[in-house]
Amino acid sequence: MDLSLLSNKIKAKAFEIGFSKIGIAEAKFYNMDKQNLDAWLSKGYHGSMGWIEKRKKEKSNIHEYYPDAKSVISVAINYFTGHADDYFTKGKISNYAWGDDYHIIIKSKLNELLDYIKYIDSDIYGVCCVDTSPISEKVWAQRSGIGWIGKHTNLITREFGSWIFLGELIINHQLDYDKPFFDDLCGTCVACIDACPTDAIISEYQLDSNKCISYLTIEHRDDIPLEFSETMDNWIYGCDICQEVCPWNQKFGQLSNQESFKPRQFLIENDIEFIYDLSDLEYSKLFKNSAMKRSKLKGLKRNIKFINS
Repeated sequence: MDLSLLSNKIKAKAFEIGFSKIGIAEAKFYNMDKQNLDAWLSKGYHGSMGWIEKRKKEKSNIHEYYPDAKSVISVAINYFTGHADDYFTKGKISNYAWGDDYHIIIKSKLNELLDYIKYIDSDIYGVCCVDTSPISEKVWAQRSGIGWIGKHTNLITREFGSWIFLGELIINHQLDYDKPFFDDLCGTCVACIDACPTDAIISEYQLDSNKCISYLTIEHRDDIPLEFSETMDNWIYGCDICQEVCPWNQKFGQLSNQESFKPRQFLIENDIEFIYDLSDLEYSKLFKNSAMKRSKLKGLKRNIKFINS
């Protein structure tokens, strides 16, 4: 099948499945990816996320992860359902974690897209990825033309701001490739840098995870350092500050039409401290298929205790 026709069919199916944006890039090795990752890791900005160090070869070279890669199909889906202050008066939770786990949702949609491609051509095969896979998804999304990486290090789109989940489908077949998104539309704006209460955005396009509220409340397993006792801004799971102040989000953010991303009722109907009274079994039931299980019940209790201390 003609590459252009196949690519257009894939894009049409992606929108039918429910993705908000899609772009396609050629799977190539870029030495710049390796240099940037090595520099970031050498400064210890990954904190305790040792898997990034262990899998840095794969993350900086897509062929180390998937040797047969010819094309990277990047997708984005709008997840915005409101601001934390709209729902939480105490103990704020990041927007992305209010509904069902995006890993499950995106992986399911990507598998549906891959099945469709295989139906068209049985010689095509590939692998579906979300952010648990060792690839630089924001870099590939920019290469596929979806948007640009902002100064807060999140990917920003013209249509939805940065309120998007990303996913990738890597296949063993050439396609018609999109132009990369070359423009940096952040301009001179530094709103995200100025607003970060822990100074985690240490310079433009550079994030120190050790200071990031999202990292501290989710990935960090030890006690939260006391130096952040006055700067957590009432967040107990994740943080949306750098996104909330972004002019692109303020102007172009729009409510998602995906019901599964809407906040679970038990989260917005209870004082967040109800978590303290949960048993492990109750926690497992309430948070089934929730991204918030990442921090475990112990982590949530630690976070609540820390902001209340």
